[in-house]
Amino acid sequence: MHVGAIGRVLAACVVHADLEVPGRVGRSAIDKRPVPGRVRAGRLGLAGDHVCNTRDHGGVHQAVYGYAEEDARTWSAELGRTLGPGWFGENLRISGLPLSDAVLGARCRVGDALLEVSAPRVPCATFGHWSGERQWVRRFALRANTGCYFRVLTEGEVGAGDPVEFVHVPEHGITVRDVFTGADPARLERLLTAEPTISEEIRAQIARHTRRRTASAEPAPEQETVG
Repeated sequence: MHVGAIGRVLAACVVHADLEVPGRVGRSAIDKRPVPGRVRAGRLGLAGDHVCNTRDHGGVHQAVYGYAEEDARTWSAELGRTLGPGWFGENLRISGLPLSDAVLGARCRVGDALLEVSAPRVPCATFGHWSGERQWVRRFALRANTGCYFRVLTEGEVGAGDPVEFVHVPEHGITVRDVFTGADPARLERLLTAEPTISEEIRAQIARHTRRRTASAEPAPEQETVG
């Protein structure tokens, strides 16, 4: 992703109806549908949208979720069904941009709003339930086309047809995919100083990746032989 990269909003989506879901959460607002006209992007998300599970979702660092139309089409072809705007629980279905490879801290103008890339989407059991697909969370995670969350730096109205133009991309180059997969924990640790706006959840993700890499690198204990 580079400065000047431009995509387009195909749909702005908000919750259609809360769903009853199994497990601790009980209810979910994952069922998003496109809304006509324009909608205000505020500090905590799009007007008319909400979060049920506020422990794991929502807040300023997960205010707006964007998913790429190109990734949705790939999944549609693979699953043999149409996955229209909102199916991934996204607020913005965007074409022409590889959102999973957006750089943390990159900023884009969408309508009257200024958004900042803040995190990858981490698939959960509710997403698996909503999909109706076997092992969906694992499949989605392995592909790592997670889409990205945005912070809302400047509130404003957004809607279908708006250009999505990146106006700032940090030099560190670390993407939401990098953070999600944790393939290079040492490189990820650069974010701790290079991108001061990252959330505590991103810091925790980096710490988990580092612990896993350290544990896998430790030699197995020697076995004593008897004889």
